[in-house]
Amino acid sequence: MTYQGLLGLGPWQVVLATLAMTHLTIVSVTLYLHRAQAHRALRLHPAVAHLFRLWLWLTTGMVTRQWVAVHRKHHAHCETARDPHSPQVLGIGAVLWRGAELYAAAAKNADDVYRYGHGAPDDWLERNLYSRFSWHGLGVMLVLDLLLFGVYGLTVWAVQMLWIPLWAAGVINGIGHYWGYRNFETPDASTNIVPWGVLIGGEELHNNHHAFPSSARLSMRRWEFDLGWAYIRLLGWLGLAKVKRIAPAPRFIEGKRTVDIDTLTALLVGRMHVIRRFSLDVLKPVTREALCTNGHRCRMSARRAARMLARTWNQLDETGRRNLENLLAQSRELQVVYQFREQLRQIWERNAPSQEVLLRQLQDWCRQAEATGIQALEGFSRQLRGMALTGSPAVAR
Repeated sequence: MTYQGLLGLGPWQVVLATLAMTHLTIVSVTLYLHRAQAHRALRLHPAVAHLFRLWLWLTTGMVTRQWVAVHRKHHAHCETARDPHSPQVLGIGAVLWRGAELYAAAAKNADDVYRYGHGAPDDWLERNLYSRFSWHGLGVMLVLDLLLFGVYGLTVWAVQMLWIPLWAAGVINGIGHYWGYRNFETPDASTNIVPWGVLIGGEELHNNHHAFPSSARLSMRRWEFDLGWAYIRLLGWLGLAKVKRIAPAPRFIEGKRTVDIDTLTALLVGRMHVIRRFSLDVLKPVTREALCTNGHRCRMSARRAARMLARTWNQLDETGRRNLENLLAQSRELQVVYQFREQLRQIWERNAPSQEVLLRQLQDWCRQAEATGIQALEGFSRQLRGMALTGSPAVAR
């Protein structure tokens, strides 16, 4: 008789148990490593945090400080030669299939780990077990799998070992910077792979994350779903987690016409939302009106042109810049709205010596925008005057 382990599970029961364990690994990565440790968006109860840390030691061998350091360096140098795993630099194949190797190589850089890994656990267990014997947990997991699942244990263990290298190191770091849809025109190439962040715990909403890295919630649109956020809400209800930061969302106060400090603050903090609204409410209609009046193919070309106009000059390669110049040469209205978008960007990048100067620049921007005669730009400016924030980037102390 084939030994089926202490649990005595059948094949399909083993499959379900394996999926449950790999899902716990995903949850540990997104809640503990990513949102709580790397970005400090979430505070977990010490018992829950240690459960995640223990499980990651058993199933991945990853050291918290190293993971945090590599991820923070990725954000600091995204899509550059210093990015540890950019498919835009290294190629999609390299990151998709060798993502774990790229992570391991980056984790060996002691200077980067010291520079970017601050705030990670440094207790007795971390120093004497998890960091010192980082790969020994995998051996313990193998023994446990064999004891629990018998002859199936080796297969269960193999799936566990491949899960994070495939989904996190490969899919998220690879496809999440190569293919998908974008809610926000971030300076990097990040994308949302699908709008339902379930399989990888919400990490599929990667463009949203790069737009607001310190937000504990990754979903931004009403039709997006972040499973990790659902777990956070559950832990919060149980008193086991506290949200520290979520992405601020702008609102528009009816009748507000004065561009004041509240307007400027809303622009600076919620600039990713403002960029999105500018693209949808100004660039898209102006481009469509300038380039075509009817025809499906023409509308498709207009949409592609609007996406090009939404990118900054530095985000385009040589060919892209030539195409942009040719596009702008076709219409005075396109030149004007692109110029105003660039002027607005300079304000939210805070290229001014003081807040008072920034406020005057924003007031001048609105006055000039409303005098252009371009209806979409004028309407956006009037809406911008009434902008405020629905919440603060920090929601808990």
